[in-house]
Amino acid sequence: MASAVVSVSIVAAASPASVCRESSSVKQFSGLKSTTLSASKARRLSSVHNGSRVQCMQVWNPIGQPKFETFSYLPPLTDDQIAKQVDFMIQQNLIPCIEFDTVGSVSRTNFSGPGSSGYYDGRYWTMWKLPMFGCTDSAQVLREIQECKQSFPSCWVRVLGFDSKKQVQICGFLVARPN
Repeated sequence: MASAVVSVSIVAAASPASVCRESSSVKQFSGLKSTTLSASKARRLSSVHNGSRVQCMQVWNPIGQPKFETFSYLPPLTDDQIAKQVDFMIQQNLIPCIEFDTVGSVSRTNFSGPGSSGYYDGRYWTMWKLPMFGCTDSAQVLREIQECKQSFPSCWVRVLGFDSKKQVQICGFLVARPN
């Protein structure tokens, strides 16, 4: 402990010139350049590439084309694809739930005026019936999706998977867009 106190007092008592000499002995940061890598690492990194299809990549234009849940960037899912996703949710002990909304995205309008408790409007979609507790077959969920789409053809419809132990939404994906 005494040596630490002595070294602090020595540094504090040192002249500015000696401090500059000591700090110049530390190698200056040269950035993240290929010269800072070893030769073998540089060779491995130079062989990494995106392949010949790099020219085919496109940037998604989000203006007027919002994306929603997990698979919304894909073409509309077929009933077989939806059934496979629901079967996986059921295998993971998740509870399927169907929701619909006219907007299709979460909008956060904060009503934070006097007397308000910071209420956010538009955070939740409307639930179609109750969560499907005890559901063991994806055909049940597909029938409910079709019924929801027939009742609300101008709405977005999504399927969610809830974990009953953690009490949270684990997954969700879009199954229908408005007509």
